[in-house]
Amino acid sequence: MAGTDKKIHIIITRQVDSQSAPYTEEFMVPYRANMNVISALMEIQKNPVNAKGEQTTPVIWESVCLEEVCGACSMVINGKPRQACSSLIAQLEHPIRLSPLSTFPIIRDLAVDRSRMFDALKKVKAWVPIDGTYDLGPGPRMPEKTRQWAYELSKCMTCGCCLDACPNVNENSRFIGPAPLSQVRLFNAHPTGEMHKEERLAALMGEGGITSCGNSQNCVVVCPKGIPLTTSIAALNRQVTLQSFKNFFG
Repeated sequence: MAGTDKKIHIIITRQVDSQSAPYTEEFMVPYRANMNVISALMEIQKNPVNAKGEQTTPVIWESVCLEEVCGACSMVINGKPRQACSSLIAQLEHPIRLSPLSTFPIIRDLAVDRSRMFDALKKVKAWVPIDGTYDLGPGPRMPEKTRQWAYELSKCMTCGCCLDACPNVNENSRFIGPAPLSQVRLFNAHPTGEMHKEERLAALMGEGGITSCGNSQNCVVVCPKGIPLTTSIAALNRQVTLQSFKNFFG
């Protein structure tokens, strides 16, 4: 696609709002070298004319960092949940088909409401709490061996791709999903975050917790950051089992 006269054929699943029926609209976008999906969507935004030559509304999507850090531009690209900013046009099968993540409620077009995932992170207390006594000098050090695998888990950008790929995350299930589970493992390993380990594990023992995982392993396949999500889930299964014995025997 090196020629300046080349056009990109894009088929987008659109929706006016959460109550409206989805429909597809096709666009022909001028190709430039090194374009990504966001660049193509920007061209449509500049000139919202579909492939039939009809004036239409600009396509709505989300993006912030444009360098695969924020996770905001998640969408389904050619059937796979991924980041639009790091999806290069030249490396995609054509025509390019774009649709919103199916797990989350639609806001409009390719923009979705990821509150379900953020609420799950609140449920499992996916943070290191600060109680006001933070100015006490350096805290306890994390062993280097732990730091190495914990760093991999910290790469999570809450993009939602793993939840979209997981068959157990749907409107009929309260399963919190792979990303929040992995964050429990991360913060339970932190020397300070470990103080709330039992609370996090208690959340995983409740409805929508770790027993709702069907071990499909789709999550680890689609994760843009290559986070070992299934390894985290296996480790948490051990932690939850030990905690349940501890609870039972007092």
